[in-house]
Amino acid sequence: MGVGVVRERVSLGRGFRWLWAAYAISSFGTRFAFDAFALIAVLVLHAGTGRVALLSAAGLAVGAAVAVPLGPWVEHRRKRPVMIAADLVRCAALLTVPAAYALGHLTFGHLLVVAVIVAAADIAFGSAAGACLKALVPPEGLLAANGRLESTSWTATALGPPLGGAAVGAFGPVVTVAADAVSYLLSAAGIRAIGGSEAPPTGTDGAASSRTTAKAPAATESGPPRLRARDLADGWRFILADPALRSLFLNTVLVSGLIMAAAPPLAVLMLGPLGFAPWSYGLAFALPCLGGLVGSRLSPVIVRRHGERAVLRTVGTLRACWSVGLAFVHPGPTGLALVMAVEFGLITCMGVFNPVHATYRLERTPPDRIARTLSAWSVTSKATVAALTALWGLLATVAGPRAAVAAAGLLLLATPLLLRGATTPQRAPAQP
Repeated sequence: MGVGVVRERVSLGRGFRWLWAAYAISSFGTRFAFDAFALIAVLVLHAGTGRVALLSAAGLAVGAAVAVPLGPWVEHRRKRPVMIAADLVRCAALLTVPAAYALGHLTFGHLLVVAVIVAAADIAFGSAAGACLKALVPPEGLLAANGRLESTSWTATALGPPLGGAAVGAFGPVVTVAADAVSYLLSAAGIRAIGGSEAPPTGTDGAASSRTTAKAPAATESGPPRLRARDLADGWRFILADPALRSLFLNTVLVSGLIMAAAPPLAVLMLGPLGFAPWSYGLAFALPCLGGLVGSRLSPVIVRRHGERAVLRTVGTLRACWSVGLAFVHPGPTGLALVMAVEFGLITCMGVFNPVHATYRLERTPPDRIARTLSAWSVTSKATVAALTALWGLLATVAGPRAAVAAAGLLLLATPLLLRGATTPQRAPAQP
């Protein structure tokens, strides 16, 4: 019997199908509105390059800072209501943009506030969604479930931006924001449709439920425990205390930061000096997303054959080897083919790596720590992307966009060294 047949027999359940549908709708809405705020800032508010960069970086950074208390807060609450609330907050915030545009009152500050709200709500949703997924899916189906979510993400990434660009051309710059808002409303409905009862939170005091002491009073029937200042760092403390999670955390945060930091200089290089048309630039990044779809579907099969740690080590290393090739992009069809080949290789590796990484992280995290851990992970990732994007913008200004792209690619070659702790045999973290 083939490995693929065994994998398909894992039942993920009705609840996961609704969660998957909600994720698919919101993912497509987000990708449909890709770069919508930047387009609005340029086309409607006539903002310059500096203000557009500020909108992107500040939205992520301030949103991450605002979200720091959300991990401990979410941990002690039922996760589906939190996810629904996060969807509704994002929907309401985004709908204010087309409303203000229609009334002629849209400002740059308004866009910035909405970007911060959406970024913070993204983190709250993601931290609750991880715990929800682990509760809905049997342990043997967790990798398959993460693979399906990953393949959905890459499908949305391939289809959303081109369709969104066409919609902006036909209906104006705020239409994709309105569509994204509606997608969050539909996502909330999908999560509500999961139905059934949700187990109460297992955490009691910002620590494992088995560690309730006189110094850390348990939650009472009156409600969740009061959030204390020391609880804000719980997620980071847990990650850094586990050698495997610590290695994976440092690797994934730095890899995503360097990849995203190189994107603006590469766009400037391709659309400026090299003279690529916008459609060809979009095609260079949309078509390779098929590699992510293929990789994510193959991920459970590869893990079954070679093991989780071997996949993290091998594919994590391969993932770091592609981006340096972007420094050699040149005009014409061969330059376009080079970018597409590099992106296809990178995205295929990411499609395999990401579900394994997400599953490994959930497996090593006790149920009463998932929200705090995922929140801390996401806050750090978003803050790192914001910081490195700003730094690489400065580097591109001083040394040129090609040098900035090359620097990111060269630094990425060193990131597999950070995976050593995650790819050596480790005992599961001991429960306090």
